[in-house]
Amino acid sequence: MTPGQPASPSAPTPAPAREQPRPEPQPADRARGHGHGHGDGPGHGHHRATPWPEARALAARAGAGARAATDRPPARVPLGRALGRTLAEPLRALTDLPSFDSSAMDGWAVAGPGPWTVREESVLAGHAGAAALAPGEAVRIATGARVPAGATAVIRTEHSRTEAETETETDPEARPGPGPGPEAEPAPGIGPGTGIGPGTTPPAGTVLLHPLREVVTGQDIRPRGQECRAGDELLPAGSVVTPAVLGLAAAAGYDEPAVLPRPRVEVLVLGDELLTSGLPHDGLIRDALGPMLGPWLTALGAEVLAVRRIGDDAEALYEAVTGSAAELVLTTGGTAAGPVDYVHRVLDKAGATLLVDGVKVRPGHPMLLARLDAGRHLVGLPGNPLAAVSGLLTLAAPLLAAEVADTADAAAPETVPLREAVQGHPYDTRLVPVVLRDGAAVPLHYNGPAMLRGIAAADGMAVVPPGGAEPGHRLEVLALPWPTATPPAQGACFT
Repeated sequence: MTPGQPASPSAPTPAPAREQPRPEPQPADRARGHGHGHGDGPGHGHHRATPWPEARALAARAGAGARAATDRPPARVPLGRALGRTLAEPLRALTDLPSFDSSAMDGWAVAGPGPWTVREESVLAGHAGAAALAPGEAVRIATGARVPAGATAVIRTEHSRTEAETETETDPEARPGPGPGPEAEPAPGIGPGTGIGPGTTPPAGTVLLHPLREVVTGQDIRPRGQECRAGDELLPAGSVVTPAVLGLAAAAGYDEPAVLPRPRVEVLVLGDELLTSGLPHDGLIRDALGPMLGPWLTALGAEVLAVRRIGDDAEALYEAVTGSAAELVLTTGGTAAGPVDYVHRVLDKAGATLLVDGVKVRPGHPMLLARLDAGRHLVGLPGNPLAAVSGLLTLAAPLLAAEVADTADAAAPETVPLREAVQGHPYDTRLVPVVLRDGAAVPLHYNGPAMLRGIAAADGMAVVPPGGAEPGHRLEVLALPWPTATPPAQGACFT
């Protein structure tokens, strides 16, 4: 699942512009009408709110525009810091893989047909290779070791047996096989290079190797270049660096792959009522968003420059917004029309253009998206915690995804059937925390705008259409950008 996108291997395709009328960007001073300062109340200017699918499409287009306007060169970073980044160029092999013929199994490297005389040495991975094998010779070899020149196959240990030769007679009658006549053929493994002539037996102490099944030329040898040749494209530009990609890059010879720069984000947590430690008291509450948003944005691929706390101070907010070096400024609270909701006022003073001023979604409808200048945007999240999560998934996640890489050709989202009915809003989309059980989405309780208990136990957020959904109805599920394998406590959060 892609963070902030439907719970499937593919990211959702932003709605094409022709499917929804594209709203005309508004000057910031026209955007008013949110009814409750940090809440999700009914006073929102609903006639100006953008439908939820269109808001996500607008955010993705804004991210693509920022990517085009931002002139930040790719960076080469050590493999240890490349996880989660996006490849800036195709990953081309710097060497053949494997870079030499190697053994695929523990056993014996053999030359020609058997039986073979066993050399005393062993060939180990990471050590200098053995001398070339002559026909009729064998040498013990470990998995991954370089196959000696002259070897024609590797025989697994369990597919072979050895015997020590003790006979010393040289009489040709002493051993079965052809005699020394001019028409006789040498026995297998007897001849030049073996020290064993026709009609003779190996000297005492010689160890012979015998196969227990047919030996095929080339078996259990990984030939040089089997996986790729130097210069082959292993992955295209735009691929996300996963742990498997890190392994492939290392195997292919990379120390510092080239990756795209991460979008820089600054988080401004607003409000005089927030505490950073201790228990709530005297009308003060703990700041839940500051500790949550930074790691969440990092998981979405952003470089978080800072998480700053600003009181209810319009001038301080203006200074922070206009002075930020980030491509995306994220604010919490202050997006409605309360007495200390200053975000709209600050955007107006800064000359910003509102792209989204309210979204038809619950929770979180007072969210907004504004363009500060070419390549820089502000996402205003509501102050209630789950409403802020809604805004993060609706606006920030698609914007950041498009700012990192082209998402225009993303596949259509897959859907998950509901196990239980979910009540809907009469007009707006709802985002509801769910867990995925046996291929179905199970709604969780504690899904009010100010609650985090449901989302903390969730696998994702189900996208519930206006009017609700019945059992069996298939819904998109927005993924959360972290592993979600641990089930919640039994009965703790289910509806």
